[in-house]
Amino acid sequence: MIFHTVMPASLRPYFVTELDAYHKQYQAGHLEDAWRHLERAHVIGQAYPYAHSLVHWKMLLFGIKIKSAKEVLGQIPRLLVGGVKSFVGKIPVGNTGGSNIPPLRSLPIEEEIQDIFTQSGLSVPS
Repeated sequence: MIFHTVMPASLRPYFVTELDAYHKQYQAGHLEDAWRHLERAHVIGQAYPYAHSLVHWKMLLFGIKIKSAKEVLGQIPRLLVGGVKSFVGKIPVGNTGGSNIPPLRSLPIEEEIQDIFTQSGLSVPS
């Protein structure tokens, strides 16, 4: 069994770029665009416990901001379990992390994010 701990340095800038874009869009009040960047950060970082948990924390705070009980309640178990599943390599690949998607459902990874993995020298998760 492979234990995932730290995001590869080659992938980290892409993850940080998505989080930065999230913050900019959030501060500008563009909540739909902000959420989209959180989803992209989730797909990029979900194999790594800290990154995965960080995104779910931000999603929880976002749910509080928009007063969405569904998102808040959906993020709590994801926040508690997501990092552990990342650590042991048992994630639903491509899942965007929001409460609108079942937590164990894998989804296709959009082409642009596939390219990010390739440019980082990593295989596209499957």
